[in-house]
Amino acid sequence: MPSFAGSTEQSKVQQVSQEKEYKKITPDQVGKETLANIKANYGDYQISEAAVSSDGEYKLVLKKDNGILTATFTPAGELIKIW
Repeated sequence: MPSFAGSTEQSKVQQVSQEKEYKKITPDQVGKETLANIKANYGDYQISEAAVSSDGEYKLVLKKDNGILTATFTPAGELIKIW
């Protein structure tokens, strides 16, 4: 087995979190499959704002009565996160 000269220090891996960039779109530009799945699970909510990332992920502002929530969805309309 060859012998390597140099430091035996282990490399440290730094985890970097990058936020996705979203491009604002109109609610009617959200994909039909996505809308159908969102409607099935969140039918009482109306989409007031919409944006899409380069990988097709949607960030939506949903309103119901006096409540407002922001959520991200996969291109297929599966919930990723609500905040």
